[in-house]
Amino acid sequence: MQKQGNIKISSENMMPIIKKWLYSDKDIFLREIVANGVDAVTKFKKLVDMGEANGVEGEEYRILVTADEANKTLTVEDNGIGMTAEEVEKYITQIAFSGANDFLAKYEKTNGDGIIGHFGLGFYSAYMVSKDIEIFTKSYKDEPAVRWESDGESVYTLEETSDAPARGTKIVMHIAEGEEEFLKEANLRQLLNKYCSFMPYHIYLNFKEGEKPVNNPTPLYLKNPSECTEEEYKDFYRDTFMDYNEPLFWIHLNMEYPFRLKGILYFPKVKKQVELEKGHVKLYCNQVFIADNIKEVIPEFLMLLNGVIDCPDIPLNVSRSFLQNDRQVQKISKYITKKVADVLNDLYKNDRKKYETCWPDLATFIKFGCIKDDDFYQKVENIIVYKNLKGEYKALKDEFGEELTDEDSKNGKEAKAVYYVSDEVQQSQYIKLFEDAGLDAIVCDTPIDPHFISYIEYKNPRKVRFLRIDADIDGALKAENGVSEDKELEEIFKDKIVNKAVKIKVEALKNENVAGIINVGEFMRRMTEMNSFYGMSDKDAINDMNLIVNANNAVVQSLKGMDGDKQAFVVNQIYYLALLSFKKLSADELKDFTDKSMELLAAYTK
Repeated sequence: MQKQGNIKISSENMMPIIKKWLYSDKDIFLREIVANGVDAVTKFKKLVDMGEANGVEGEEYRILVTADEANKTLTVEDNGIGMTAEEVEKYITQIAFSGANDFLAKYEKTNGDGIIGHFGLGFYSAYMVSKDIEIFTKSYKDEPAVRWESDGESVYTLEETSDAPARGTKIVMHIAEGEEEFLKEANLRQLLNKYCSFMPYHIYLNFKEGEKPVNNPTPLYLKNPSECTEEEYKDFYRDTFMDYNEPLFWIHLNMEYPFRLKGILYFPKVKKQVELEKGHVKLYCNQVFIADNIKEVIPEFLMLLNGVIDCPDIPLNVSRSFLQNDRQVQKISKYITKKVADVLNDLYKNDRKKYETCWPDLATFIKFGCIKDDDFYQKVENIIVYKNLKGEYKALKDEFGEELTDEDSKNGKEAKAVYYVSDEVQQSQYIKLFEDAGLDAIVCDTPIDPHFISYIEYKNPRKVRFLRIDADIDGALKAENGVSEDKELEEIFKDKIVNKAVKIKVEALKNENVAGIINVGEFMRRMTEMNSFYGMSDKDAINDMNLIVNANNAVVQSLKGMDGDKQAFVVNQIYYLALLSFKKLSADELKDFTDKSMELLAAYTK
């Protein structure tokens, strides 16, 4: 007997909302339909396990996805619990009810493991790409198979049929005009890999005997960490992220209380040190893909990692606002942060050599994590390391000075200065001066370092301040008992230098071979770099540039007896040579320097 009726929904405007606005990505319909099939199989298996249904010996529980381009149909078939006519009426035509909720209410003792619970709304997502949908279903109960059909507007047809599976449900989607991309095998395979790669039963696309399923129903993260081998971890990483560089190491998450959480986070090798590369952390609910890089669940700095996290306690379809305000989600985020910090601390304490080997790849991640998450900083602050000029790794904490007292601050005493290098090639002359003077510096050459050292100063204002190796030359490299000023030399340089904006300062430096060297105050240079980063002018750096003239240098002292033209020549050569060690010359500066150098060569060859 055929029955017709109106689809009962909670609002007459519900259908257009479901079809157009419920899901941000149209292609997610495939996840919803396949997930419904997974639910149906899970329910049947539980009934068999409880003795309330009879299984078929040797039967493979599976989902079949079949595309028929000629007839423009996409079919998803399962061999799960199936539905009676009454259940089709309830779960399909009355969207306000959830099949999974009713099932759980009846079988509360099963704890709902593996039940996704969104059959009604999930099914209707298929209308985003379908002009008409048919359902052929046969319940495990001894009741007739039925066919349901609707164009998704408001009218449906329900009738008995002989064209249903022996048990289970077959959904036939008649693909709408303009949506034919969802009939292409390559596109479907890509979507199944994205959304269904870890679903718990085999999924076959355009099934042929002997063909392999498109998914892995037993992903490695479900296993106990003690049962996993190193090779399995590497294989899972390669297969999941298509990255053929071996990961540095990994963290296997396995939590049952106070929330359920499983997963594996991998620390990848950094491909480009100059970029802060985003990783790929996939979030699942009961092996069903939810989304990539959900920062409400996974702390933002962990997005630099690659990983898989499966949390059954997070609903499959849920709003960002819910995640932001849910305490359970916040606990999960804190747990993941703590677990990552614990593993890093263990590696630092138990295998310092490996930790230092991995540091170039870990540095950006750890520094970014500290800036973004104060709890993380507190957990890892003692294992932050830096390479010194000798290539040795030292704990940054060991560079800090004693904490200043209020009295120290009143008397103008400053926190201990830690010198750093941001470009070992460009700043090579400064490095040579430091090494000759028996001084050391740390290397801060990643893009995040300018932000990170400011953060460390903010966290430890009375213990440390950072100065780039060219920021305090006269303070760090000044000779003991040397001249503090030489008015005659100062006036010669002020009068003859081509760039009148440069401030002249005469000091006796430890190294007599250097005639002059540029420095810019640390604060002003950082401000200038920040302005430059945002596309603003860098003229402030020029205005705050100092030329430190070395009174201990013989060439500098010889200026006092020269005539005016020679003084101008030597002064500007000293300036340009100092400028070359500090930065690249401008086009005009380079021309002037080249012309003077040629004059010098011509005079020398006469």
